[in-house]
Amino acid sequence: MAQGLVRSYASGVRCALWPDIRTEPALAHAAHAFAGMDIALLLVFAAAETDPQALSGDMARHFPGVAHIACSTAGEIGPNGYSEGSIVALALPADGFCASIDAIEDLSKTQFEDIVRRAEQLRKTHEATHAGKAGGADFALSFVDGLSQREEVFVSALHRAMDGVPLLGGSTGDDLAFKRSWCVSGGRVLEDCGVMALVRTRHPFHVFRHDNFEPTEMRLVVTDCDQDARTVREFNAAPAAREYADCIGVDPATLDPMSFAAHPVVVKVGGEYYCRSIGHTNADGSLTFFCAVETGLVLTVARSNHLVDSARAALTTARGQIRAAASDDGKTEEADLVLGFDCALRRLDAAHRQMQRQLSDVYRENGVIGFNTFGEQFGAMHLNQTFTGLAIGAAPRPRP
Repeated sequence: MAQGLVRSYASGVRCALWPDIRTEPALAHAAHAFAGMDIALLLVFAAAETDPQALSGDMARHFPGVAHIACSTAGEIGPNGYSEGSIVALALPADGFCASIDAIEDLSKTQFEDIVRRAEQLRKTHEATHAGKAGGADFALSFVDGLSQREEVFVSALHRAMDGVPLLGGSTGDDLAFKRSWCVSGGRVLEDCGVMALVRTRHPFHVFRHDNFEPTEMRLVVTDCDQDARTVREFNAAPAAREYADCIGVDPATLDPMSFAAHPVVVKVGGEYYCRSIGHTNADGSLTFFCAVETGLVLTVARSNHLVDSARAALTTARGQIRAAASDDGKTEEADLVLGFDCALRRLDAAHRQMQRQLSDVYRENGVIGFNTFGEQFGAMHLNQTFTGLAIGAAPRPRP
């Protein structure tokens, strides 16, 4: 018989994992785990095979009136690290957190300026609703349909409207089937959508991003592409798949998701490099990306650093930032947990390198809860093959 897992954190946050996709026992388990808790925001990360309509109904029944966001995943991260075929629920307590949510439907048809206006209205509503909760700081979360091909528009519009509020998030997934992904918010199942949340907390927090790649000297210039389809036909005036395969030293016929996971390309923006991952090859020798591409874009082939060691170092640094923030208030404190958005290709790369168990252990040791994504958001950027995270401290700052 399936048994759930529960983890309580010093910050008052609680997590409940159910090891299969049956929504009724999963939500009943979460309701029991969160009994007596006044919940500010409920986040649910569900395996792609989960029935979203059943999930929505069971969330409404077990958590009536609770602000919530659920989404499909390409893998879950629970209290014991990587999980799959499961449902993970994370509850932020009203004692220490407050949240405001809005969802943009028909995202593929919504203009940039309209998203900005909706996000600005969310900020105004958030300020008006929670003005009395002094002493806190805000962060923003984004959950966007990973098959919409509108992540860049959504996150850049949110970033403009948030006016300096730290922003992170992830694209919903469906394992690697690329057929259907979804969110649940406001009691409704949503596709072709972007869901945004503003969260205010008195707990110290730190928003960060991490990848395990560094640039090489090999350059790939996009000389022909279909921008709407995110498909590159030519690199350096040569067939894209052949040119990329030559750079990484393989036969173009052998290119597969493992190849792309092990050898991503990066783009330089503002002096920093950001990952841009290839999704798949096409019969005509073109390459389709997980992110926006355009003619003239200069990409750099990257080499991998140690996946596990680099993740451990990044999480250690994030925990150090929480200690530094707490020390400003004369306290000593560790990060209590990390809300993590981890690219599905990182999990695939870890499995290929036989490091998945080790990476999972690093996440478990550092209190990472989240899911594997079809893309990650950080600030104004939509990224690939990256981990974006929110480290949260245990003790809230004193009210002024």
